[in-house]
Amino acid sequence: VQLQAYGGGLVQPGASLRLSCTASGRTLGSCGWFRQAPGKEREFVFAIRRSDGATRYADSVKGRFTISRDNAKNTVYLQMNSLEPEDTAVYYCAASSRTWNTGNLHRQNAYEFWGQGTQVTVSS
Repeated sequence: VQLQAYGGGLVQPGASLRLSCTASGRTLGSCGWFRQAPGKEREFVFAIRRSDGATRYADSVKGRFTISRDNAKNTVYLQMNSLEPEDTAVYYCAASSRTWNTGNLHRQNAYEFWGQGTQVTVSS
């Protein structure tokens, strides 16, 4: 399975970006986004279950980020609105062949496939 993440960039605070993650090679059960800021550990952002669209998100992005999927395109989107400097990080998409319950969607070890990461920088 190959995951291709794209859509990052440099934006000002308050702006929006949409990240995309396309998977090739296999139909996947669960997809998630994680991020890693400089000097920090990688953290969970948002995840979605392919079958029913159930989601889980980090409190830090509540009300600002949303996640969606296009099963026909095997693509997951992370819509990021009202971006803040604290959102600056490398964003990674991850995927699992398993359909996890929402209680596990935030766990990094739930995902066996990882993309290469895309840089998001929020700065004035």
